[in-house]
Amino acid sequence: MLIEDNIGLTSLNATGVLKTARRIVVKVGSSLVTNEGRGLDEEAIGQWSEQLAALVKDGRELIMVSSGAVAEGMKRLGWTVRPREINELQAAAAVGQMGLVQVYESKLRECGVGSAQVLLTHADLADRERYLNARSTLLTLLQLGVVPVINENDTVVNDEIKFGDNDTLGALVANLVEADVLVILTDQKGLYTADPRRDPAAQFVHEARAGDPRLESMAGGAGSGIGKGGMITKILAAKRAAGSGASTVIAWGREPQVLLRLCEGEAIGTCLIAQTPKNQARKRWMSDHLQMRGAVSVDDGAVVKIVGEGKSLLPIGMTGVDGDFSRGDVIAVRDSRGVEVARGLSNYASSEARLLCRKSSTDFERLLGYAAEPEMIHRDNMVLARS
Repeated sequence: MLIEDNIGLTSLNATGVLKTARRIVVKVGSSLVTNEGRGLDEEAIGQWSEQLAALVKDGRELIMVSSGAVAEGMKRLGWTVRPREINELQAAAAVGQMGLVQVYESKLRECGVGSAQVLLTHADLADRERYLNARSTLLTLLQLGVVPVINENDTVVNDEIKFGDNDTLGALVANLVEADVLVILTDQKGLYTADPRRDPAAQFVHEARAGDPRLESMAGGAGSGIGKGGMITKILAAKRAAGSGASTVIAWGREPQVLLRLCEGEAIGTCLIAQTPKNQARKRWMSDHLQMRGAVSVDDGAVVKIVGEGKSLLPIGMTGVDGDFSRGDVIAVRDSRGVEVARGLSNYASSEARLLCRKSSTDFERLLGYAAEPEMIHRDNMVLARS
């Protein structure tokens, strides 16, 4: 039930939030992956892999964000206490990452699904070009039916390995690929109004609004010496994911068939609902861009394709380029009279765009020296000026 009396929430119809979700990011914590630091729990990873594979074969797109590299490295190195020195943490991550990715690869392959290792840092997602490169890679892997297994690149980061957490990384990945739902698998059933280990009167929160400030006051600190996060990082991750329209489910990772049951519509754990639908969140962000770095002019045929048919903008329909912009910048699309008809994320820098005007995609490699996206602006990254 929803605990209306405690935090004043009303029913959000959260049941079944994953039932219609197509793109799902699953984050699993260190304590689960490493069985509280005793080493990689291959049986548990195998069970999650079976569920991931079943969902992929059902037409879903799954990304796994997995903690555990540092914890596994500690176990392999014989360390019982998480080190404080950055170089030791990085060494543990390097050792543990070998075993972590090997287990995921073998378990997913046994289920007939391919896997890929992707290591990210917060800097990768802060730099716009690297952000787009990571996005393109992940979306391509999903189109190929591969399950990307993502971890923070702890061997090269510094502050992130000390202060970061993979709950935040899971939310950033959900934003990166525009996921429908973020599932955070943890060693707790979900969110309570207080720490149930200390307060027997604590009540379970079944549903709430992501970003509600009252949720943060309920969450405690880190729950173990193995991982870095706690319930507070999950609440904040849900708030971050909601910015791109993704709802979040926090559930016990050892719940039998938890992912399959969630995707069948069963209410498990705590569901934190994003208040803005995914498409509206993205369109609002682009529409609110007051300062754009440039623009492209297009012919009447391109306007019909974009406005009338909802198509992407292809360079062959472009007649000119204004301004100095980089790949990933929001630019305007103007008709022959100079009227803005749309805006969106450019796949090319202005210098490249000028070379591509009136050109077919078959000419791109010859002109640029590499083969890239056929669209100047993909329809998923574009909003109409009049909408």
